[in-house]
Amino acid sequence: MPNARLTDYVHLHGIVFIWGFTAVLGKLITIDALPLVWYRMLIATLLIIGFMFIRKVVLRVPKRTFLWLLFAGLALALHWVTFFMAIKVSTVSIALATMATGAFFTAILEPLWYGRKMIVYEILFGIVVMGGLGIIFGVEPQYKWGMLLALVSAFLAAVFSLINGQLVKSEKPSVISVYELGIGTVLLSFYLLFTGGFSPTFFQLTTNDWIFIFVLASVCTAYAFIASVKVMRHLSPYTVMLTINLEPVYGIALAYFLLGDEEKMSFPFYLGAGLILATVLANGWLKNKDGLKTR
Repeated sequence: MPNARLTDYVHLHGIVFIWGFTAVLGKLITIDALPLVWYRMLIATLLIIGFMFIRKVVLRVPKRTFLWLLFAGLALALHWVTFFMAIKVSTVSIALATMATGAFFTAILEPLWYGRKMIVYEILFGIVVMGGLGIIFGVEPQYKWGMLLALVSAFLAAVFSLINGQLVKSEKPSVISVYELGIGTVLLSFYLLFTGGFSPTFFQLTTNDWIFIFVLASVCTAYAFIASVKVMRHLSPYTVMLTINLEPVYGIALAYFLLGDEEKMSFPFYLGAGLILATVLANGWLKNKDGLKTR
Protein backbone atom coordinates (compact mmCIF):
# COMPACT_ATOMS: atom_id res chain seq x y z
CA MET A 1 0.00 0.00 0.00
CA PRO A 2 2.78 2.57 0.77
CA ASN A 3 4.31 1.96 -2.69
CA ALA A 4 0.90 2.34 -4.31
CA ARG A 5 0.40 5.63 -2.46
CA LEU A 6 3.78 6.92 -3.61
CA THR A 7 3.11 5.94 -7.25
CA ASP A 8 -0.31 7.58 -7.19
CA TYR A 9 1.13 10.67 -5.49
CA VAL A 10 3.71 11.10 -8.27
CA HIS A 11 1.03 10.40 -10.90
CA LEU A 12 -1.19 13.03 -9.29
CA HIS A 13 1.52 15.66 -9.69
CA GLY A 14 1.69 14.89 -13.42
CA ILE A 15 -2.08 15.30 -13.64
CA VAL A 16 -1.92 18.61 -11.78
CA PHE A 17 0.73 19.83 -14.23
CA ILE A 18 -1.69 19.04 -17.06
CA TRP A 19 -4.43 20.93 -15.22
CA GLY A 20 -2.10 23.89 -14.95
CA PHE A 21 -1.97 23.92 -18.74
CA THR A 22 -5.79 23.83 -18.76
CA ALA A 23 -5.90 27.39 -17.45
CA VAL A 24 -3.63 28.58 -20.26
CA LEU A 25 -5.86 26.89 -22.82
CA GLY A 26 -8.87 28.59 -21.23
CA LYS A 27 -7.23 31.95 -21.83
CA LEU A 28 -6.24 31.09 -25.41
CA ILE A 29 -9.71 29.85 -26.38
CA THR A 30 -11.73 32.86 -27.52
CA ILE A 31 -15.28 31.68 -26.74
CA ASP A 32 -17.06 32.37 -23.44
CA ALA A 33 -16.78 30.12 -20.39
CA LEU A 34 -20.18 28.38 -20.69
CA PRO A 35 -19.84 27.17 -24.30
CA LEU A 36 -16.20 26.31 -23.61
CA VAL A 37 -17.21 23.99 -20.75
CA TRP A 38 -20.06 22.51 -22.81
CA TYR A 39 -17.71 21.58 -25.66
CA ARG A 40 -15.14 20.28 -23.21
CA MET A 41 -17.57 18.02 -21.38
CA LEU A 42 -19.29 16.77 -24.54
CA ILE A 43 -16.08 15.81 -26.37
CA ALA A 44 -14.55 14.28 -23.24
CA THR A 45 -17.72 12.23 -22.64
CA LEU A 46 -17.65 10.86 -26.19
CA LEU A 47 -13.96 9.98 -25.90
CA ILE A 48 -14.47 8.12 -22.62
CA ILE A 49 -17.49 6.27 -24.03
CA GLY A 50 -15.25 5.12 -26.89
CA PHE A 51 -12.64 3.98 -24.39
CA MET A 52 -15.23 2.10 -22.36
CA PHE A 53 -16.68 0.44 -25.47
CA ILE A 54 -13.23 -0.89 -26.40
CA ARG A 55 -12.62 -2.10 -22.84
CA LYS A 56 -16.19 -3.45 -22.57
CA VAL A 57 -16.85 -1.62 -19.33
CA VAL A 58 -20.38 -1.96 -17.92
CA LEU A 59 -22.14 1.36 -17.37
CA ARG A 60 -24.87 0.19 -14.98
CA VAL A 61 -24.80 1.68 -11.47
CA PRO A 62 -27.19 1.47 -8.48
CA LYS A 63 -29.88 4.14 -8.21
CA ARG A 64 -28.34 5.62 -5.05
CA THR A 65 -24.97 5.89 -6.79
CA PHE A 66 -26.61 7.58 -9.77
CA LEU A 67 -28.08 10.25 -7.50
CA TRP A 68 -24.61 11.03 -6.14
CA LEU A 69 -23.24 11.08 -9.70
CA LEU A 70 -26.01 13.51 -10.65
CA PHE A 71 -25.02 15.87 -7.84
CA ALA A 72 -21.33 15.47 -8.69
CA GLY A 73 -21.97 16.21 -12.37
CA LEU A 74 -23.74 19.44 -11.43
CA ALA A 75 -20.92 20.45 -9.07
CA LEU A 76 -18.32 19.68 -11.74
CA ALA A 77 -20.09 21.70 -14.44
CA LEU A 78 -20.51 24.72 -12.15
CA HIS A 79 -16.92 24.37 -10.93
CA TRP A 80 -15.55 24.56 -14.47
CA VAL A 81 -17.89 27.35 -15.57
CA THR A 82 -16.94 29.57 -12.63
CA PHE A 83 -13.26 28.69 -13.07
CA PHE A 84 -13.13 29.69 -16.72
CA MET A 85 -15.23 32.77 -16.03
CA ALA A 86 -12.63 33.78 -13.43
CA ILE A 87 -9.89 33.40 -16.04
CA LYS A 88 -11.82 35.39 -18.62
CA VAL A 89 -12.51 38.36 -16.31
CA SER A 90 -9.09 38.42 -14.63
CA THR A 91 -5.87 36.51 -15.34
CA VAL A 92 -4.66 32.93 -15.21
CA SER A 93 -2.51 33.83 -12.20
CA ILE A 94 -5.37 35.35 -10.20
CA ALA A 95 -7.73 32.47 -10.91
CA LEU A 96 -5.24 29.69 -10.19
CA ALA A 97 -3.84 31.23 -7.02
CA THR A 98 -7.32 31.80 -5.60
CA MET A 99 -8.20 28.18 -6.38
CA ALA A 100 -5.59 27.17 -3.79
CA THR A 101 -8.20 27.92 -1.11
CA GLY A 102 -9.82 24.61 -2.07
CA ALA A 103 -7.58 22.90 0.50
CA PHE A 104 -9.05 25.05 3.26
CA PHE A 105 -12.62 24.26 2.16
CA THR A 106 -11.78 20.55 2.05
CA ALA A 107 -10.18 20.63 5.52
CA ILE A 108 -13.45 22.06 6.89
CA LEU A 109 -15.84 19.82 4.94
CA GLU A 110 -14.03 16.46 5.02
CA PRO A 111 -14.43 15.80 8.79
CA LEU A 112 -18.17 16.54 8.48
CA TRP A 113 -18.43 14.34 5.41
CA TYR A 114 -16.62 11.32 6.86
CA GLY A 115 -17.71 11.84 10.46
CA ARG A 116 -14.19 12.10 11.86
CA LYS A 117 -12.45 14.60 14.10
CA MET A 118 -10.69 17.52 12.52
CA ILE A 119 -6.92 17.11 12.25
CA VAL A 120 -5.26 20.25 13.52
CA TYR A 121 -2.44 20.32 10.98
CA GLU A 122 -4.93 20.07 8.09
CA ILE A 123 -6.61 23.25 9.26
CA LEU A 124 -3.23 24.91 9.78
CA PHE A 125 -2.06 23.85 6.31
CA GLY A 126 -5.25 25.25 4.82
CA ILE A 127 -4.61 28.56 6.57
CA VAL A 128 -0.99 28.59 5.34
CA VAL A 129 -2.21 28.05 1.77
CA MET A 130 -4.56 30.99 2.12
CA GLY A 131 -1.68 33.00 3.57
CA GLY A 132 0.37 32.12 0.52
CA LEU A 133 -2.48 33.32 -1.64
CA GLY A 134 -2.62 36.60 0.27
CA ILE A 135 1.12 37.12 -0.21
CA ILE A 136 0.97 36.40 -3.96
CA PHE A 137 -1.93 38.74 -4.59
CA GLY A 138 -3.11 41.71 -2.61
CA VAL A 139 -6.72 42.77 -2.86
CA GLU A 140 -6.78 44.50 -6.26
CA PRO A 141 -10.17 46.10 -7.07
CA GLN A 142 -9.98 45.26 -10.78
CA TYR A 143 -9.68 41.54 -10.01
CA LYS A 144 -12.23 41.18 -7.21
CA TRP A 145 -14.87 39.59 -9.46
CA GLY A 146 -12.37 37.08 -10.80
CA MET A 147 -11.22 36.17 -7.28
CA LEU A 148 -14.82 35.75 -6.09
CA LEU A 149 -15.62 33.42 -8.99
CA ALA A 150 -12.46 31.42 -8.30
CA LEU A 151 -13.43 31.10 -4.61
CA VAL A 152 -16.82 29.68 -5.61
CA SER A 153 -15.05 27.34 -8.02
CA ALA A 154 -12.67 26.19 -5.26
CA PHE A 155 -15.56 25.41 -2.94
CA LEU A 156 -17.31 23.38 -5.65
CA ALA A 157 -14.05 21.54 -6.36
CA ALA A 158 -13.85 20.55 -2.69
CA VAL A 159 -17.42 19.24 -2.72
CA PHE A 160 -16.77 17.37 -5.95
CA SER A 161 -13.59 15.83 -4.52
CA LEU A 162 -15.42 14.56 -1.43
CA ILE A 163 -18.15 12.90 -3.50
CA ASN A 164 -15.61 11.17 -5.72
CA GLY A 165 -13.64 10.05 -2.69
CA GLN A 166 -16.71 8.07 -1.68
CA LEU A 167 -17.77 6.86 -5.14
CA VAL A 168 -14.34 5.50 -6.09
CA LYS A 169 -14.61 2.90 -3.35
CA SER A 170 -17.29 1.03 -5.29
CA GLU A 171 -17.17 2.20 -8.92
CA LYS A 172 -14.56 2.21 -11.68
CA PRO A 173 -12.93 5.60 -12.46
CA SER A 174 -14.07 5.45 -16.10
CA VAL A 175 -17.69 4.82 -15.04
CA ILE A 176 -17.62 7.70 -12.56
CA SER A 177 -16.02 9.98 -15.13
CA VAL A 178 -18.40 9.26 -18.00
CA TYR A 179 -21.48 9.71 -15.82
CA GLU A 180 -20.29 12.97 -14.27
CA LEU A 181 -19.13 14.46 -17.55
CA GLY A 182 -22.25 13.23 -19.36
CA ILE A 183 -24.58 14.55 -16.68
CA GLY A 184 -22.76 17.89 -16.70
CA THR A 185 -23.16 18.08 -20.48
CA VAL A 186 -26.89 17.32 -20.29
CA LEU A 187 -27.51 19.87 -17.53
CA LEU A 188 -25.64 22.60 -19.40
CA SER A 189 -27.49 21.65 -22.60
CA PHE A 190 -30.85 22.15 -20.89
CA TYR A 191 -29.73 25.52 -19.59
CA LEU A 192 -28.50 26.62 -23.02
CA LEU A 193 -31.65 25.30 -24.67
CA PHE A 194 -34.03 27.20 -22.39
CA THR A 195 -31.99 30.42 -22.47
CA GLY A 196 -31.53 30.46 -26.24
CA GLY A 197 -27.81 29.78 -25.97
CA PHE A 198 -27.73 27.40 -28.93
CA SER A 199 -27.55 30.14 -31.55
CA PRO A 200 -25.80 29.76 -34.96
CA THR A 201 -22.75 31.60 -33.63
CA PHE A 202 -22.49 29.07 -30.79
CA PHE A 203 -21.26 26.49 -33.29
CA GLN A 204 -19.00 28.83 -35.28
CA LEU A 205 -15.52 28.33 -33.85
CA THR A 206 -12.14 29.23 -35.30
CA THR A 207 -9.67 26.51 -36.26
CA ASN A 208 -7.46 27.40 -33.31
CA ASP A 209 -10.40 27.16 -30.92
CA TRP A 210 -11.28 23.69 -32.21
CA ILE A 211 -7.68 22.53 -31.77
CA PHE A 212 -7.36 23.97 -28.27
CA ILE A 213 -10.76 22.59 -27.20
CA PHE A 214 -9.87 19.11 -28.45
CA VAL A 215 -6.60 19.14 -26.48
CA LEU A 216 -8.52 20.44 -23.47
CA ALA A 217 -11.18 17.72 -23.78
CA SER A 218 -8.85 14.80 -24.54
CA VAL A 219 -5.57 15.22 -22.65
CA CYS A 220 -6.64 17.67 -19.95
CA THR A 221 -10.06 16.11 -19.32
CA ALA A 222 -10.69 12.56 -20.57
CA TYR A 223 -7.27 11.25 -19.56
CA ALA A 224 -6.60 13.46 -16.54
CA PHE A 225 -10.14 13.07 -15.21
CA ILE A 226 -10.08 9.26 -15.14
CA ALA A 227 -6.55 9.23 -13.74
CA SER A 228 -7.39 11.73 -10.98
CA VAL A 229 -10.35 9.65 -9.83
CA LYS A 230 -8.23 6.48 -9.91
CA VAL A 231 -5.51 7.86 -7.62
CA MET A 232 -8.16 8.61 -4.99
CA ARG A 233 -8.24 4.88 -4.24
CA HIS A 234 -4.98 5.34 -2.33
CA LEU A 235 -5.07 9.05 -1.47
CA SER A 236 -7.53 10.94 0.70
CA PRO A 237 -9.62 13.78 -0.77
CA TYR A 238 -7.69 16.25 1.38
CA THR A 239 -4.32 15.05 0.06
CA VAL A 240 -5.65 15.24 -3.50
CA MET A 241 -7.04 18.72 -2.98
CA LEU A 242 -3.89 19.96 -1.29
CA THR A 243 -1.70 18.61 -4.09
CA ILE A 244 -3.91 20.39 -6.58
CA ASN A 245 -2.66 23.58 -4.93
CA LEU A 246 0.47 23.13 -7.04
CA GLU A 247 -1.69 23.95 -10.04
CA PRO A 248 -1.07 27.69 -9.55
CA VAL A 249 2.69 27.07 -9.57
CA TYR A 250 2.61 25.00 -12.76
CA GLY A 251 -0.09 27.08 -14.43
CA ILE A 252 1.43 30.48 -13.72
CA ALA A 253 4.85 29.29 -14.87
CA LEU A 254 3.33 28.03 -18.13
CA ALA A 255 1.32 31.23 -18.52
CA TYR A 256 4.48 33.31 -18.12
CA PHE A 257 6.19 31.56 -21.04
CA LEU A 258 3.12 31.28 -23.24
CA LEU A 259 1.10 34.42 -22.51
CA GLY A 260 3.80 37.02 -21.83
CA ASP A 261 3.94 40.06 -19.57
CA GLU A 262 0.32 39.79 -18.37
CA GLU A 263 1.37 36.79 -16.29
CA LYS A 264 4.77 38.09 -15.20
CA MET A 265 5.73 36.78 -11.76
CA SER A 266 7.16 38.90 -8.96
CA PHE A 267 8.95 38.12 -5.71
CA PRO A 268 5.67 37.81 -3.72
CA PHE A 269 4.65 35.04 -6.11
CA TYR A 270 7.78 33.01 -5.33
CA LEU A 271 7.24 33.53 -1.61
CA GLY A 272 3.58 32.52 -1.76
CA ALA A 273 4.25 29.61 -4.12
CA GLY A 274 7.00 28.44 -1.78
CA LEU A 275 4.53 28.35 1.12
CA ILE A 276 2.06 26.34 -0.97
CA LEU A 277 4.75 23.89 -2.10
CA ALA A 278 6.07 23.47 1.44
CA THR A 279 2.54 22.78 2.67
CA VAL A 280 1.98 20.08 0.04
CA LEU A 281 5.28 18.37 0.86
CA ALA A 282 4.69 18.60 4.60
CA ASN A 283 1.25 17.02 4.23
CA GLY A 284 2.61 14.09 2.23
CA TRP A 285 5.50 13.60 4.68
CA LEU A 286 3.26 13.62 7.75
CA LYS A 287 0.77 11.18 6.27
CA ASN A 288 3.51 8.72 5.26
CA LYS A 289 5.39 9.15 8.55
CA ASP A 290 2.33 8.43 10.66
CA GLY A 291 1.21 5.60 8.39
CA LEU A 292 -2.28 7.02 8.07
CA LYS A 293 -4.62 4.82 6.13
CA THR A 294 -6.64 6.42 3.38
CA ARG A 295 -10.27 6.85 4.18
